[in-house]
Amino acid sequence: MTPRETAHQPVPGGDDEPGTAAVTARGEPVPVVPGVRPLNPRVAALGGGHGLFASLSALRRVTRQLTAIVTVADDGGSSGMLRRDFGVLPPGDLRMALAALCGDDAWGTTWSRVVQHRFTRGSGLGGHAVGNVLIVALWELLGDTVQGLDWVGRLLGAHGRVLPMASVPLDLAAEVEGADPARPGQLSIVRGQAACAATTGRDRSISLHPANPPACPEAVAARRDADWVVLGPGSWFTRVLPHLLVPELADALISTRARRLVALNLVPQPGETEGFSPHTHLEVLADHAPELTVDIVLADRGTAGGSVAQLEKAAGLLGGRLVLADLAMRDGSPRHDPRQLAGAFAEIFEGE
Repeated sequence: MTPRETAHQPVPGGDDEPGTAAVTARGEPVPVVPGVRPLNPRVAALGGGHGLFASLSALRRVTRQLTAIVTVADDGGSSGMLRRDFGVLPPGDLRMALAALCGDDAWGTTWSRVVQHRFTRGSGLGGHAVGNVLIVALWELLGDTVQGLDWVGRLLGAHGRVLPMASVPLDLAAEVEGADPARPGQLSIVRGQAACAATTGRDRSISLHPANPPACPEAVAARRDADWVVLGPGSWFTRVLPHLLVPELADALISTRARRLVALNLVPQPGETEGFSPHTHLEVLADHAPELTVDIVLADRGTAGGSVAQLEKAAGLLGGRLVLADLAMRDGSPRHDPRQLAGAFAEIFEGE
């Protein structure tokens, strides 16, 4: 049988015995960080875009009971075009999450490259990612968003499951300070995820339209059933905070018995968090979800620098404690090293 034929649909919160060795969707051992004992907690990872890609690339090395819950507000590029043309959820962040869950073997690396491949020529396909088109095709054929994503996960041999945050496409609106460079202190409203992410001003708060969207039921269940919920890293206003603004999901996050971990970014993001210190991210988080408590705030030791005391205080105000680790790539780029991040997750999961 081929790897595709032996793959089975990954189901979060399955009935596997605790402590069994982590395996891929094809029944192969999950590659783990040397020296780190494989674990198998039920983990729900929240976010979108490159930040969620980083956390999933790490978490799939630690557990096989992994569910990605992904923002669905993208309105730019290929995702925006498909969203407008077909009336579907924007597939781009969902595609990236699926690619992140691919294994390190030939099957996984090949399919990850395929779904991430973007056509650069042609008047029809130019600008579209292969995975975006594949996902929308399955949605049209099956008429079921979650089932379509599960089928793509089967094809890729994904080490986990990918779910949308909400059942309908969402629109973002940000209150921005200084969007007009001529009036740096003026507040204005910027609409649309692409515009919010690219603003020259500084985001102050974010809201969703519709304000009370229907949550994906499977995503609500994954949050409630998890042993750990991981929020971040990622674009703070456009891909992390929206998870706190869908009422059903926010309630599930607040009421779950799971431990909650917030993973901070390595550097501020131009526009969204330009000028933010690490602890400011936590203050904004608390502003958007006053009832939310966390157990762990994970930050890069080098990034924290002289802000450790302020970070510890901000983490404490959220009910948690600060964990520092070496998480950045050693090439100097502002990216998380998936193996370093995996090691930090494993140590936290095992020690709590």
